[in-house]
Amino acid sequence: MELKNLEYRPAKVRGCFDLSKELYMMPRTMVDPAWEAGRISSAETGTYVATPFQCTHLGNPLHLVNRGLVPRKKVNPETWQKGQIEGEVDLVGMVRLTETGKSFVPENNPERNHWHYWDLEAMARITGAEPIFIDVDFKSTVPGGPIGRQARVTLRKEHLQYINPLSMDSAATSYLWFNKFICGTPGV
Repeated sequence: MELKNLEYRPAKVRGCFDLSKELYMMPRTMVDPAWEAGRISSAETGTYVATPFQCTHLGNPLHLVNRGLVPRKKVNPETWQKGQIEGEVDLVGMVRLTETGKSFVPENNPERNHWHYWDLEAMARITGAEPIFIDVDFKSTVPGGPIGRQARVTLRKEHLQYINPLSMDSAATSYLWFNKFICGTPGV
């Protein structure tokens, strides 16, 4: 219950990656962190890299960390060896919880390491991690590695789409009120 209250809260962790148990969520589209939140910067697709992370400053529990996105051409970790960090690192991100599968989204296939949505319980079982997930920010991007802060939390600004229905309701109500109480039109 306490973990649910932490979703979307900032988290700072220190520890080491367990690179032998990386999970891949694909396909995903690259988001440029300099752009307005949530806008896609290119048609380039890739995969999110979720890696178990041993948190040394918290008594060594193993958490899952979304390190960010690698381009489709570099899904194989051997193509980005420079980004495969050994040793202790500091990361900043936000706590995320599991997602449910949505319609038209394929089911996850843990046996083939093909993930289409975050199923934290299944991912934790496979990696031996605690069911705690941290989505790293752009500043935690490791040179040559996944680009952090690809997942976005945005609140849509849809106020204008409410103006027409509300103004039409207001106009209709005003018309009916006017006809009934001012004009005295019976049957209205």
